[in-house]
Amino acid sequence: MTTVKDRIEELRNALHRHNHNYYVLNQPEISDREFDEMMHELQRLEEEHPEFKDENSPSMRVGSDINKNFTQVAHKYPMLSLGNTYSEGEVTDFYERVRKALNEEFEICCEIKFDGTSISLTYEDGKLIRAVTRGDGEKGDDVTDNVKTIRSIPLKLHGDNYPSSFEIRGEILMPWSVFDELNREREMREEPLLANPRNAASGTLKLQNSSTVASRKLDAYLYYLLGENLPFDGHYENLQAAASWGFKISDTTKKCSTLSEVFDYINYWNIERKNLPVATDGIVLKVNSLRQQRNLGFTAKSPRWAIAYKFQAERALTRLNTVSYQVGRTGAITPVANLEPVQLSGTVVKRASLHNADIIDGLDLHIGDMVYVEKGGEIIPKITGVDMESREFMLGEKVHFITNCPECGSKLIRYEGEAAHYCPNETACPPQIKGKIEHYISRRAMNIDGLGPETVDLFYNEGLISNVADLYLLKATDIENLEGKKEKSANKIVVGIEQSKNVPFERVIFALGIRFVGETVAKKLAKAFGTIENLENASFEALIAVDEIGERIANSIIAYFANEANRTMVERLKTYGLQLQQSEEDLSNRTDKLVGKSIVISGVFARHSREEYKEMIERNGGKNVGSISAKTSFILAGDNMGPSKLEKAQKLGVSIINEDDFLAMLS
Repeated sequence: MTTVKDRIEELRNALHRHNHNYYVLNQPEISDREFDEMMHELQRLEEEHPEFKDENSPSMRVGSDINKNFTQVAHKYPMLSLGNTYSEGEVTDFYERVRKALNEEFEICCEIKFDGTSISLTYEDGKLIRAVTRGDGEKGDDVTDNVKTIRSIPLKLHGDNYPSSFEIRGEILMPWSVFDELNREREMREEPLLANPRNAASGTLKLQNSSTVASRKLDAYLYYLLGENLPFDGHYENLQAAASWGFKISDTTKKCSTLSEVFDYINYWNIERKNLPVATDGIVLKVNSLRQQRNLGFTAKSPRWAIAYKFQAERALTRLNTVSYQVGRTGAITPVANLEPVQLSGTVVKRASLHNADIIDGLDLHIGDMVYVEKGGEIIPKITGVDMESREFMLGEKVHFITNCPECGSKLIRYEGEAAHYCPNETACPPQIKGKIEHYISRRAMNIDGLGPETVDLFYNEGLISNVADLYLLKATDIENLEGKKEKSANKIVVGIEQSKNVPFERVIFALGIRFVGETVAKKLAKAFGTIENLENASFEALIAVDEIGERIANSIIAYFANEANRTMVERLKTYGLQLQQSEEDLSNRTDKLVGKSIVISGVFARHSREEYKEMIERNGGKNVGSISAKTSFILAGDNMGPSKLEKAQKLGVSIINEDDFLAMLS
């Protein structure tokens, strides 16, 4: 029998894990509501049983999104979380608590709760001086350089009627259009799809390369002004003033004088929010007067003058008709549920991904089951459960994951530590062949103009191509005779293929489609080995010695070049004149000054960015490492080096070098 103490420990362990998934990994496994319910149960049990108090309980702190690669900055005003409600009754309770506590008339400012990642912006004399993530509420990461790439955030304010110093908070968002495009590109590269725009925005904001952040086209809505000399007592009025200074303030914000008006606002936006260009997950209700906010005060974790009403996740019940299986370019097998069409979040859903065999087994799926379908982040359909009661009337065949490839019949394999099954027949399985060619011609790989998935499918079915090397044998006359192709488009394709011979070496490596070798890894391989011959013949030890190359990637590269068909294809690419070695310019800039040295970078630098220093280390033969150990050669330190790193360096006797000494070392 489970005791109260056991249940408390069980909840603490689960909440610690979910906190880590949500705030650190940005990979939540459960809904916000499930998390809140677990937290409420834990708080109730701890209050009823103070003898089991624990200072490290999840109820004693807020989860953290701090990334140690960024400088941490303390918040002048703590960034507390809001209490969540899920029913009109709970909203009424909040309203009544405020009414009784104030004992005077008050207004509620209603705002859309945007589903992104929280940010705090500090302005002095009308200029942005710092942008900090929420972190653990007390301190966060300084992401100023990345935030400056977001065009909707002003770097210099309009007019001159703003306070000399103030803080404004808001939400960094990835618009649906950008999110959809990003997922389409990831799907083409057979990378895991992003679950929702919130995770995508949060991950983007933590990227080390600000240029990549800029390419993601993030947006921001600001919703809370803090400072000593704000222009108005009203929160709503301050937001309108901020809009005049150049901030993006949502025009959905509204002041309400009665509870009935609050519910009208909630009910309207529960439907209309689906037409907004960014993700939302609720409504925020705030007492409008700052004076009244101060009178109401705070609990240990949240303000008493504000609360969040969370929208219910839209869910539909429909029938599972069949399960089909798709083969990707890497051979990964994805099971797909084919459903009775059902309306969900404004679209008709006919299919939902089942991800892998473990998901199917966990759901205990049978053909004909009535299944619950939700949209993860309101965009990706997923099956969340089965209506067990309906099985009494119609129980079909249990769904078992297939054992052979649905396209070529090869026996499927499952690598240790992976959830997916794979078809190993990578050189003769049609979807894999076409998928590899589609990856090869894609914008971030060889960027061959005029070619797309439909054209690849046509060329393959006509027998013109069976691997990427065959592209370089195509002539305009071969193409213009095909259905739907004209002389102009045929010439465009041939020119695009010819121009791909100038694509640099690292992108050719990426284009080959070696499993687990993305753009960053391809760049590191190009620099480390210099030529395709060196990479083909690289040993396991030589591969894992390269920064960010682990056992899984090393084994995948070795397996790729062990396949005779792949080696033959690469030999053909050499004869066609592709760039299969680093350029003379790249090679002339390389030295051996840091060969054999493992270097940690920490702090903020004045003369070059962290990325530029990493590039210098690699160009001079050194290895960038993320953590300090006895094997660390030295630390390249700027201002505000983390105290934990400093302490560890002193303990291990690792030397610390400033940027001037480092640059002198390379000159």
